[in-house]
Amino acid sequence: MPRTERVPREKTIDDTFKVLTEGYMYIPNRRARLRSNIFITRLLGQKVICIGGEEAAQLFYDTEKFQRKGAVPNRIQESLFGKKAVQALDGVKHQHRKQLFMSLMTKERLQLLTKITEKQWQQATKKWHKRKKITLFDEAREIMVRTACEWAGVPLQEEEVSERANDLGDMIDAFGAVGPRHWAGRQARNRSERWIQSIIEKVRSEKLDPSPNSALYAMAWHRDLNNKLLDSQIAAVELINIIRPIVAIARYVTFGAIALHDYPETREKLQADDGNYSQWFVQEVRRFYPFGPFLGARVKRDFIWQDCRFKKGTLVLLDIYGTNHDPKLWENPNEFHPERFKEWEGSPFDFIPQGGGDYHKGHRCAGEWVTIEVMKTSLEFLAQKLDYQVPAQDLHIGTVRMPPLPESGFVLKNVHARLD
Repeated sequence: MPRTERVPREKTIDDTFKVLTEGYMYIPNRRARLRSNIFITRLLGQKVICIGGEEAAQLFYDTEKFQRKGAVPNRIQESLFGKKAVQALDGVKHQHRKQLFMSLMTKERLQLLTKITEKQWQQATKKWHKRKKITLFDEAREIMVRTACEWAGVPLQEEEVSERANDLGDMIDAFGAVGPRHWAGRQARNRSERWIQSIIEKVRSEKLDPSPNSALYAMAWHRDLNNKLLDSQIAAVELINIIRPIVAIARYVTFGAIALHDYPETREKLQADDGNYSQWFVQEVRRFYPFGPFLGARVKRDFIWQDCRFKKGTLVLLDIYGTNHDPKLWENPNEFHPERFKEWEGSPFDFIPQGGGDYHKGHRCAGEWVTIEVMKTSLEFLAQKLDYQVPAQDLHIGTVRMPPLPESGFVLKNVHARLD
């Protein structure tokens, strides 16, 4: 029987520090050096199998071989996802909870989302011409909070927009952090859960009457497999799992705006878009820029793949960033080239910025359509309806800090609506 010793293995006692110092490139660096799409390492004192590439992604999303229970570290549950969230469920419980999210992704709901998104950009930009400069990331984050809450049916007062944007942003910023950033994310989650839980309870006590088509209504009245209402705290966690990912789109929007600046020919093409280019552009932003570094799962039952014995309970990390930059899958992967998606056939395992596999039965992000539509609307607005100048600043986007962003947040000056 094949032995794990035939699989490349990092020879250090523990590589946790190297993950922190190499960030998104930790797994890709070793895949390249070891010339293998699989290797064994140790992280946080435990054996970990790291895999990458299309075949690895297809394996990783086999629900007969892997489960999510026990894969998400407590520190990430306590900041990013929340306890007992859909991301940590498996089997029929996961499918039942996942359908709650998928029910919100109708054509009509997505069309409403794009209308709300454009309206929020229009309202925000009316204020910008009075200011000498703005920081796009900060502004986009507040726009996304307003958009997310309006679409989800969550009441949001203008005076609390900044606070909610900061808290949801801190939760996102904590996922790859230690120390103060991580603690800020945990505290932000606690505040956010109390806020949303109080709203859920107001719906259940009939003090609020949200639209039956809204996420707030769906989460407040969702019943589990035993026909019991979700605990109000868990309902709050899942409603935040609608709002928080939309707020995270502010990062993608900022990356897209930087791409328009760094590759001015893309701005011209987006301005003259015939309906296809914006889709290619958005997909390339999602592929090219660092967002999610890797995902984890636990081996559900023993099996062997590529001469490696996967033992039940072992943690396995799938290389998200490296797969999206794999030269075996993408020609010139480190070049920004939206037209590559003109011929892309849509494999669920080669392009995985928000996970892979099946939307309904697997763990691919239910909000991927939301991300794409909000990005298209936002970046079309920036390219087609705004004029602005980009002052000198360092726009380098590194791959060590998780999640990354230029230190300036992308400063724009003299922002005003286009006259033509």
